[in-house]
Amino acid sequence: MKKIFRTVLWVVCASMLLIPAMGFAAGNRINTCDTKYPVILAHGTGGAAEMLGFIDYWWGIPDALENEGAEVYMTTVNGMDGTVAKAEQFKVQFLQIQAISSASEFNIIAHSHGALYARYAISNLELSPYVKSLTSIAGPHQGMMLADMIVKTVPGPVKSITGDTLNFIYAYILGDTNPNSLQNAYDVTTAHMQNIFNPNTPDVETVYYQSWAAKVKYGCPNIILDPIWRMLAACEGPNDGLVSVESAKWGNFRGVESAAWWSPGCDHLNIIGHLFGVTPGFNAPDFYVNLVADLKNQGF
Repeated sequence: MKKIFRTVLWVVCASMLLIPAMGFAAGNRINTCDTKYPVILAHGTGGAAEMLGFIDYWWGIPDALENEGAEVYMTTVNGMDGTVAKAEQFKVQFLQIQAISSASEFNIIAHSHGALYARYAISNLELSPYVKSLTSIAGPHQGMMLADMIVKTVPGPVKSITGDTLNFIYAYILGDTNPNSLQNAYDVTTAHMQNIFNPNTPDVETVYYQSWAAKVKYGCPNIILDPIWRMLAACEGPNDGLVSVESAKWGNFRGVESAAWWSPGCDHLNIIGHLFGVTPGFNAPDFYVNLVADLKNQGF
């Protein structure tokens, strides 16, 4: 009986000692993403911070970052528009965020087209003094072959009708202001990116640029992207269903996210947590928590 009592007493005492230790560990975990500069998330083509009023573009990601101590803001520009127009909208919202925040400088994390209009705003719209880092996620920095195909092969009348239809949808259903779907496509073509955009959008020395790519291995988890992935794989090699690995490289290239070994891969939507958190073999919130924790460790 005494032996049992001593055992129980030992367990209780050990638990009392562990509770503060566990709380301390949790406290450290909570501060994992407490960066020196707040984070601004910039979405890509066709999106918004909140789509249709209830679908989060960054699925589960802002909450995960905030739970780890990050100060997070999101911008919303036209889903369909040219890069310059999106950059101008982004600048307005960036300055609004700056006005309500106590911070003067920020880390930008941008997905897809977001990486391009953020680059433009930094280099050409005088945001560089207020940006410490730009992290590009699957950004088409060298252009998109899919855009090339659309621009070159789709007949003019069909392009016009399709563009007008998309403009109507994005203006009257999704809330864009004067969208320009055709300009959106032209601005991410290979020729435009490599011959016009990149030469006229140089990196700023005071800003740290880094990038990640996504890659599908044998089938897009979001099956709507699968036919495009197969076509692009035959033409330009590894890609995420929309953007090639090579095109996604900019600044300090940090690597390719292809999900767990058993997963078919990580596609262009998986990398932001879609479809609705169903991302086999890949945890988007954890990916971004690690990304922001790394920014913190680098002094950003």
